[in-house]
Amino acid sequence: MGASGCGKTTLLDLISGLDRPTVGPVAVPIAEGTTRGTSTAMLFQDSALFPWLTVAANVELPLRLRGVGRVERRSVAADLHERVHLGGSGDRRPHELSGGMRQRVALARALAQDAGLFLMDEPFGALDAITRDLLHDELEALWLERRFTAVFVTHNVREAARLGDSIVLLTSRPGRVAARFTVGLARPRRSDSPEIGSLAATVTDQLRAEVGRHGR
Repeated sequence: MGASGCGKTTLLDLISGLDRPTVGPVAVPIAEGTTRGTSTAMLFQDSALFPWLTVAANVELPLRLRGVGRVERRSVAADLHERVHLGGSGDRRPHELSGGMRQRVALARALAQDAGLFLMDEPFGALDAITRDLLHDELEALWLERRFTAVFVTHNVREAARLGDSIVLLTSRPGRVAARFTVGLARPRRSDSPEIGSLAATVTDQLRAEVGRHGR
């Protein structure tokens, strides 16, 4: 988290290898408790689906690029459709789907990469509150099953408290770590719980202070 322009998206680009640091290295260790490697998958605020491909073809694309055979990739894609509650939508195209459904397809496509690290750049920021809350539940359930690592950029403090194990607050220009909050709340969580609200208020106070310093 941090003020606009502090470098949150740039940080994701550096971790993913889409950009290179001008000074120093970027190290991506394997997370404890996972058998997956250091490959990365990205989710953007825009679902970034290929509009000329069907839902099934979008989800199968990472498998196809890895050389997975047609029968196997169709089976894997069908299973992922069910996991993100899109069963029966494989023949549809992105323009036929709602925003929440498109983000579900993007999530399934990311999961098809079987990556150890997920980089998420405000993936639910453009969605309505109810759809966002449902996707929070789905993402948490998938994380509990697969135990991947996620670096999640958001401007929504409750979203950070709802999903995160740790909240990192960045300073404004240059972006450095201003504070880190450990989220020691049991899962599953609810965004409207008093515990989430209390933590969100604490983080918001420090975020407002950071934004205020930048404004002056």
